[in-house]
Amino acid sequence: MSLFRRRDNAGANADQLIPPRPASGSGAAVVTQETALRHSAVWACLRLRANLISTMPIDVYRKVQGIQVEVPKPAVLITPGGDEVEMPEWMYSSQFDLDRSGNAVGLITAVDGLGLPARIELVPSGDVAVRMRKGKKTYRIAGTIYEPHEVWHEKQYTVPGLPVGLSPVAYAAWSISEYLSIQQFALDWFSGGAIPSAHLKNTAKTLSPDQADGAKQRFKAAVANRDLFVTGNDWDYEMIQAEQAGADWIQAKQFGIGDVARFFDCPSDLIDAAVSGSSVTYANMTQRNLQFLVMSLGPAVSRREQALSRLTSRPRFVKLNRNALLAMDPQAQASVIKTRIDSRTLTPSEARALYDQAPLTEDQMAEFDRLFGKGTQPTPTTATPQAGGAPS
Repeated sequence: MSLFRRRDNAGANADQLIPPRPASGSGAAVVTQETALRHSAVWACLRLRANLISTMPIDVYRKVQGIQVEVPKPAVLITPGGDEVEMPEWMYSSQFDLDRSGNAVGLITAVDGLGLPARIELVPSGDVAVRMRKGKKTYRIAGTIYEPHEVWHEKQYTVPGLPVGLSPVAYAAWSISEYLSIQQFALDWFSGGAIPSAHLKNTAKTLSPDQADGAKQRFKAAVANRDLFVTGNDWDYEMIQAEQAGADWIQAKQFGIGDVARFFDCPSDLIDAAVSGSSVTYANMTQRNLQFLVMSLGPAVSRREQALSRLTSRPRFVKLNRNALLAMDPQAQASVIKTRIDSRTLTPSEARALYDQAPLTEDQMAEFDRLFGKGTQPTPTTATPQAGGAPS
């Protein structure tokens, strides 16, 4: 079942926005949301994006005199799918569907005292159809019709006038199909006994057309039955396409990874360390992560923040902590915190709290005075943080 349905009196069908999939008899693999996951690059892109976004801490704030003040989270932002489905799992599942189908859909099975969703049970986007009839939108999920207020629907990759998001899998179908087809070729070649085009030549005499026909039929029958083709010493068999087919297979696999990465907005060097020309080292890892956050994940995170804010009462709003993606090494953390203390934008007590340490006691400050002289004690960030105590 598809998310796309024809709109009333509309000249364009939403299905026309998606390139047609290769016919099943064309020799190319048919691509669906499920079969696309057999492409390692598709799986890696979806996994990376969902992993990072689902593990970003979620906080709720409201503005008080222009300052963000954190407030308690509603239950739907802690266990949105019930007691057995906590927020990281719910965010992973919904982000996975958003990135592969352009839509994440769930049934609102409970509301709170303010009429806001209190429980949202996600459903596979492949089981959902969105219908527009006379300006009214309804959802059909697993054969049952639901009104918009009964359904939670997030979407991305949208176009004007279309009530659903576009599917990257559908648009990447040609690239994915090529990759899956060469995978099938490899399976046939290495385990299924497939034989590439070749030249069977008699080296002892010239064959008449009838003799050549008979030899060809015997050879084809032996290959089809995965049997041995027995001849005398006057035949040469040359697999003239085997080497080229293997080279084409490797080249197509490498091309498929970069091509799919572009569709899913995930840099190929982050999912494949062997990508030609990539050079991401420890020294520039933080800058690479920052670029990935700003250029690729940032818009998706902002859209999710706005959608999740609909689960809270106004003027509260939801923020995902992007700093979790940019965790620095201990030396860089210490340098940044020292700079902030020296510039009076962070106090030593606040810096210690980042390492889960209590403020300095009078005895500790007296010890610093004895060791370094009164008024010259070092900031708490000059010591290496204890294991497990580094800020995120």
